Amino acid sequence: MHSRFRSSLPVLCAALVAGLVLWAAASTSGDANPLARGIGGGAATLDITVLVFREGLECVLVLAAITAGAAEKDRAQRSPIAIGAAAGFAATLVTWAAAVRVLDDLSRSVPALALQAATGLLAVVVLLVVMNWFFHRVYWTGWISLHNRRKRELVEGAGTGRTSRAVFLWGMGLLGFTSLYREGFEVVLFLQSYRLRLGDQIVFRGVCAGVLLSGAVAVLTFVAHRKLPYRKMLVLTGVLLGVVLIVMAGEQAQEMQLAGWIPTTGIGPLAGVIPAWMALWFSVFPTVETLAAQAAAGALVLGSYFTANRSALRRRGSEAPSVGFEMEGYWAEEELEAAKQP
Repeated sequence: MHSRFRSSLPVLCAALVAGLVLWAAASTSGDANPLARGIGGGAATLDITVLVFREGLECVLVLAAITAGAAEKDRAQRSPIAIGAAAGFAATLVTWAAAVRVLDDLSRSVPALALQAATGLLAVVVLLVVMNWFFHRVYWTGWISLHNRRKRELVEGAGTGRTSRAVFLWGMGLLGFTSLYREGFEVVLFLQSYRLRLGDQIVFRGVCAGVLLSGAVAVLTFVAHRKLPYRKMLVLTGVLLGVVLIVMAGEQAQEMQLAGWIPTTGIGPLAGVIPAWMALWFSVFPTVETLAAQAAAGALVLGSYFTANRSALRRRGSEAPSVGFEMEGYWAEEELEAAKQP
């Protein structure tokens, strides 16, 4: 009974979160204009929380892979990695400040709608790359493998005397730095369009919530040494991130319409059918361009998943898995297990 409850707990939590979001969305009297400040703050905060938590979870997985076994062999290995990760966090803050400064300077010479459309388009492109399953083998698993190989080279070199203590410490610190900074850099790119549209306060709330969730996972992983259901967490956050991508695609198409980059073709019959809260929370607008952009984004993600899954099955010569969206979780656990080997 206890094991059954533990296995069903992620599903229950996901259902609870989905129910709360739908209730909040349905009970909110929405304004269909996503550019109005103070409007759509709850939806934007939720999107930002998911984005930050997703990136934080991936960072924890990379750090867990490169520190696996360090507690038993040499606790000193963890210190430079932790220092490097802290430096990566500081570099992320510096990058955020630089991005804000550059965009604020550009806002003096570039129309606000055009700047928001450009930053939003960049965020959607980056998010499409992150969610592309065919590219994910290189983007995600190869990243962990690269860190694992470099860690083994440093440890073996230090053990045989081929690598000096200083080089070993700098190398391990660099692993921690890149593990966190890559995710932080992506977050900075994601959040600029939200900051330009909705201001700093909403972004700050979403980032704090995402960092707290990521910090809780990090504490359980590195301090409490708990074995978490990383696969289920990755699958859940992956699905949520897919929803965020659909929302961002609709927002971006609507911003491009307001900036005059693309035409606006209204769909009269849908104008009175789509409620205001759907526009507010999920950026569903009764225009051909916004709905087409959302459909295209969903098709790209699902198409890349099925294409990558089919290619992987051909290589393995096995039958299709019974549960969808498992490729990322399989690769993550495969790399974590490999990292524990001597």
